[in-house]
Amino acid sequence: VLGFHDDAIFAFMIKALAAMNEPQSEAELEAAAVETGKTMIAAMALLDRANVYAYGKPEIVNVPIGVRDRPGILVTGHDLKDLEDLLVQTEGTGIDIYTHSEMWAAHQYPYFRKFEHLAGNYGNAWWMQDSEFADFGGPILVTSNCIIPVAPAYENRIFTTGVAGYPGVPHIEEANGDSRKDFSQLIAIARECPPPVPLDKGEIAAGFSHHAVAPLAGKIVEAVRAGAIKKFVVMGGCDGRDQRRAYFTELARALGPDTVILSAGCAKYRFIKMDLGSI
Repeated sequence: VLGFHDDAIFAFMIKALAAMNEPQSEAELEAAAVETGKTMIAAMALLDRANVYAYGKPEIVNVPIGVRDRPGILVTGHDLKDLEDLLVQTEGTGIDIYTHSEMWAAHQYPYFRKFEHLAGNYGNAWWMQDSEFADFGGPILVTSNCIIPVAPAYENRIFTTGVAGYPGVPHIEEANGDSRKDFSQLIAIARECPPPVPLDKGEIAAGFSHHAVAPLAGKIVEAVRAGAIKKFVVMGGCDGRDQRRAYFTELARALGPDTVILSAGCAKYRFIKMDLGSI
């Protein structure tokens, strides 16, 4: 989408799919698993280079989680290019843009923060779409993310694009050539909608990518040696309706003030709004 690709990644995908149709020894499977991991890291590195090239190095920032008093459009998923196209087309229109779920990451990139109408992040993980999309009140754009059965409360103002899709939901097609996707339908609906219903208020710190954290390595080591940091806990994965997911919240609440929690994936919504302090 951003013009970056690596033939070796695609070649391995074909190789791996073909290998699943052939008898494999234990040694061959082990080698394939290791190569799969290396290819995954290469793919993530390529995505990182593409995003940094297009939108700048991620920085630690405070992300607003409240709402403003203007109509808004909600963007969920992972595709930063879709967010870029929408922000450009809504600039100066009096319409605010809110991120949802994994689109949260956009706030850490300098490019997106230059748009004053990027208002903040609205809501929580993907599985709460039915209630949060209803409360939002304005149009919703679903990019490369899970979409749950669409509720009547917002069925007339939800759109999909990219690899996302749902029966009966209008799909915004790819643009021709170098032009941007046409989001005029969402903009027209937004003009007739009320401001979002507030779900939260305040701000949450975000943007702890390797770009932002690496320069702090010296201070982190000092804090470990001084005993201010005694544990690092990684809490990653996907959130969901299963009540057992409350484990993430319970664990975060039980950890001491000398612990650093590193989050990955939307499981973070189980604890990022808790008052856990900071180191």
